[in-house]
Amino acid sequence: MTKRLSKLLIAGALMPAAFAPAVADAATTRVAVGIGDQSPAMFSDPNYQALGIKKVRYVVRWDAMKNADLRQRAEAFVAAARRSNDRVFFHVSTNDFTPKKATLPSLRTFRRDVGRLVRHFRKKGVREWGVWNEANHKSQPTWDNPRRAAQYFREMKRLCKGCTLVGLDVLDQAGVERYIRRWFSALPRSYRRSSIRVGIHNYSDTNRKRSSGTRSIIRTVKSRNRRATFWLTETGGVVNLSAKSFPCNEARAANRIGYMFTLARKFRRDIDRIYPYSWFGEDCNGFDAGIVSSGGVPRPSYATFKSRARSFTR
Repeated sequence: MTKRLSKLLIAGALMPAAFAPAVADAATTRVAVGIGDQSPAMFSDPNYQALGIKKVRYVVRWDAMKNADLRQRAEAFVAAARRSNDRVFFHVSTNDFTPKKATLPSLRTFRRDVGRLVRHFRKKGVREWGVWNEANHKSQPTWDNPRRAAQYFREMKRLCKGCTLVGLDVLDQAGVERYIRRWFSALPRSYRRSSIRVGIHNYSDTNRKRSSGTRSIIRTVKSRNRRATFWLTETGGVVNLSAKSFPCNEARAANRIGYMFTLARKFRRDIDRIYPYSWFGEDCNGFDAGIVSSGGVPRPSYATFKSRARSFTR
């Protein structure tokens, strides 16, 4: 056997091992999977631990620092997440979900109360924040005021320097494109040229098995800021909404969880993270998108989630 042939045979024997990581890497979708929930009990659930999730989302009222119970609940969630070595994304939200009834905080009030919230929880390790949850939905006081939502973003950049921020967060509902355009128009041009992170709640697309809303939001944002990136800050398979639209059906929700991952892969060039909501369900009492029941029993969605999440990052 010649030396040349010997080298070729050795190289051929090593090729499968050399190329295996590259093949595995190509099969991985570079979108990080997290979970959104409000209960610290999630972190001690063996079913949750089996998923290897390392990013979690928590919705917090803008005035939580004025309410000891709300503050302590948030502290308990953060403490449990830290014990689990999970990174917490705090999403600021309304203090009254009654449609079109909540008071819109002034900039001074936002600066004072959200500033207290940021300072308190930054000391506890929270470095990722959403300026305002689902800003265009009627349950939020920003629903008809994209200008104020943009002002909040500017304030938050000052309040939380060095933080990872979701500057705008929207639901894929009718009129979202106009809201986005008005939000960007309220920003100085320097902000429109800098990198901006936008959150998307794409329940409509995910649960109707379409992609038009997600695509339209991404296109509209990119028409104003080509450097923008996206997180699906709230998504998932709806188990129950109402008798007319999405009545209680766990099998349907599991199917839609699968489609959630299909959408994330479809838009993987723009989407960096997905946070399905929620871990614990409501046993079909009102809105319910839980991956497990209120008592922690895995639903069909859990098996689908676990299987599909394997090819995504954490």
